Amino acid sequence: MQKKKLLILVTAVGLLGTTAAVSAGGLISKVNGVLHNEIAVSVNGTDTTLHPVYINGKAYLPARDTAAALGYNLNWNTAGKEIELTGQKEEAEKYIQSMGVVVSVNPLEKDGAYRIELLGKGEYSWIILIADKDTILTDESGQAFAVKDLKVGTRITAEFGPMVAMSFPGQSHAHKIVVGSESLVKEDVIQSIEKTDDGWQVRFGETKDGVATPTLVLNAGKETSVLTSQGESVDFASLKAGTKVTAYYGPIMTKSIPPQSPLHYLVVSAPIAGKLAPAAAQEYRELAWSNVPESEKSHLTTKKDEAQVSIIESKNAAIIAVTDAQKKKLAEIQAVNGPLIEVRYSTDQDALLGPLTMAFDPDTKMLVGFFQRM
Repeated sequence: MQKKKLLILVTAVGLLGTTAAVSAGGLISKVNGVLHNEIAVSVNGTDTTLHPVYINGKAYLPARDTAAALGYNLNWNTAGKEIELTGQKEEAEKYIQSMGVVVSVNPLEKDGAYRIELLGKGEYSWIILIADKDTILTDESGQAFAVKDLKVGTRITAEFGPMVAMSFPGQSHAHKIVVGSESLVKEDVIQSIEKTDDGWQVRFGETKDGVATPTLVLNAGKETSVLTSQGESVDFASLKAGTKVTAYYGPIMTKSIPPQSPLHYLVVSAPIAGKLAPAAAQEYRELAWSNVPESEKSHLTTKKDEAQVSIIESKNAAIIAVTDAQKKKLAEIQAVNGPLIEVRYSTDQDALLGPLTMAFDPDTKMLVGFFQRM
């Protein structure tokens, strides 16, 4: 950073002296002052040893001691009769640090800048970073790295800020990015998940003729992070077969059948219990309201924006699908016991028929049917 510099032109000899000789040039005049030892001077709440001298009702302080207290160095330029105050080295900016995986990277239109979406660990587990010509990019050995070579799945450590835009997610300028290894990326539904002595084992696979065959086994430990696509932490115990996820793993793979690999980050694509954000719930209320049959609206006792929205398991849900597309989608979800979004309205017929309840596919937001009523 540039140093602060302040010049004071001297018009009197013996700055803050209580007396001075008179000069024929008129630039030097005799002054009288009173030192007030009972008056204390503090800087940013910290007491100093400074005491003011009052001259003609104004308080004066010794230049060199005052400069030091304010964080300046004082130099006297004899030739130019100037006092030069030079700012001391300023405190380095405090950057925010996050480490995680790149989930998207796209060039911006100006100045060769890039928009990087990062999910991972730190104060900001979901952050948008802008990397430009001022961003320091290196690999782990310190060699320069081109931002255009960043790929989805690359693990990075980023320093950014200290200012972060109050958006969702937050956005900030990337000061420094250290590029780690590239992860393999798999977007799929979990076939099965099991707790082990060392952590968790997540299996992916295919089902053929009713037989489930694992094709990839990912091993998760303490270093593995599970989170939503918005950076919220997720408990491994809440994951189930059928949960749609994006896994960042490897690149080391065993030669076993099925192959195994370490799991770094597991991003839950579909909503899970307790993770439906208020904005998302409201979106499903709007979708549900547009699908309420006109013949039923006069019977609703629940207001449009007060419908109960929840996430349920699909396997044993008694849902009536109407169209062929709904029947197909519902069968696909129930085959893997995937989640459904349930939107429920109370009616004036609840005692006879029960509430009016709809089910939506959280992936496509498609209405897959209505729950059976009595």
